[in-house]
Amino acid sequence: MISVVLPAYNEESNIEPAIREISAVMEGCNEDYELVFISDGSSDSTYSVIKEASAKDPHVKGAEFSRNFGKEAAIFAGLSLASGDAVIVMDCDLQHPVSVIPEMISKWKNGAEVVEGIKNSRGRESIFHKMSAGLFYGIMSALIKIDMNSSSDFKLLDRKAVDALLSLPESNTFFRALTFWIGFKSDKVFYDVEERRSGKSKWSTKGLVNYAIKNATSFSTLPLKLITGMGWIFIVFAIILGIQTLVRFFMGNSADGFTTVILLLLIIGGLMMLSMGIAGHYIARIYEEVKGRPRFIIRDTVGGLFDDTKGF
Repeated sequence: MISVVLPAYNEESNIEPAIREISAVMEGCNEDYELVFISDGSSDSTYSVIKEASAKDPHVKGAEFSRNFGKEAAIFAGLSLASGDAVIVMDCDLQHPVSVIPEMISKWKNGAEVVEGIKNSRGRESIFHKMSAGLFYGIMSALIKIDMNSSSDFKLLDRKAVDALLSLPESNTFFRALTFWIGFKSDKVFYDVEERRSGKSKWSTKGLVNYAIKNATSFSTLPLKLITGMGWIFIVFAIILGIQTLVRFFMGNSADGFTTVILLLLIIGGLMMLSMGIAGHYIARIYEEVKGRPRFIIRDTVGGLFDDTKGF
């Protein structure tokens, strides 16, 4: 059986089109399937629509969080509730094209344990948004040593890969990168991002920045290592400047140096504050992990989903 996990946050108008189009593709492939919708604390009628659809269609299942826990939590909730031999994760706004699903299933049946959806294009986005996304994925690629520039949350995972992800103990997860990290045999499918059928994207610039910072500090220690690197650079710079100052002093032509001192104080002070901020983010991640709170809390389930994973 193929499980399709669809995180949903205020997507009431996209639930029924998603069910209709994904079901048509699955039935065309002659595959047994289930559609697992996760309402991430939606404030609209998203979960009501899911419940109504589940009452009519036994393939439709769903769960509702007690509040908004974020997309990462919704993805892992879907993985924990899905019972398929393979699990496809995709957006319920259908920007991930359902036409690619048969190719994903074919590659899985041919031995791939993770099938990555790779973007040919990002669709219609503002130049600023494309530049911001490009910068984010460029930084993340450098941090985790994996090319993230065209990757997405649109993936097919074999049951072994799903179980491996669910066995990871951390609460701060980065699904898009963890599927690379677990190291299973992988393949790729390529797609063009489609337009949303209705509604607006829930991602703001501020949200993307926070998402980038959280994922960078939860997945990689490179920013901490950069602080050490900057420290060594300034030590070398201080030694060179100290030697130059002493030479000038003993030669009797030392400069007043007030401007230089002020600039150095500003630069060093700025770098120290930046370093403290980076360290603070890591301390925050440690604090969150030590508390051991669940990634999500499920308030309700429909469609026969087991509900012994209220908090995971």
